[in-house]
Amino acid sequence: MGSCNVIEHPLLQHKIGMLRSVETGNKEFRELVEEIATLICYEATRDVATVDAPVETPIKRTMCKFIEKKFAIVPIMRAGIGMLNGLLNLMPTAKVGHIGLYRDPETLRAVEYYCKLPADIEEREVFLIDPMLATGNTASEAIKYLQARHVRKLKLLCLIAAPEGIAKIQEEHPGVDIYTATCDEYLNDHGYIVPGLGDAGDRLFGTK
Repeated sequence: MGSCNVIEHPLLQHKIGMLRSVETGNKEFRELVEEIATLICYEATRDVATVDAPVETPIKRTMCKFIEKKFAIVPIMRAGIGMLNGLLNLMPTAKVGHIGLYRDPETLRAVEYYCKLPADIEEREVFLIDPMLATGNTASEAIKYLQARHVRKLKLLCLIAAPEGIAKIQEEHPGVDIYTATCDEYLNDHGYIVPGLGDAGDRLFGTK
């Protein structure tokens, strides 16, 4: 079964606390999301394979480690876009795809409205990103789209997760590892994470 990795680094937890606050404005919220995404990406790439290759330093020739694997980053629109630059800061050559899904407010099911992926997506290690893993329905559907396009190496990165969402991903996609800064208490009757941070998309883009 895929692992759920809750990253408890003090810097990360400090930023999550700031992110939660109702007093945090849109500009600061966007900056915090990007910073947190970078820190989560650092942990999610810890097991990436490297190869040795020679490098000529100003002093002498030496062997160094390099990453050969190609990456792709796929944000779930729209809130996932807020995390994108945080990953690109560490992986600037990664290709970027987009999956457009929204959660039906009545059924809480994911509805697709857009999908555009790199042509060679199946050759890449993919990082699927979305700030909130709530019911898990949206993330699960996005994973199905990617697997249908022959993606085999896939990790899910989110800022905050609910136990219900984690359980759904682990049940339906046992080979997918989850990386998150925190696992919150539960979902309320409206499908929002408690204590959470509200609607990540609205807070990112100032739409509410």
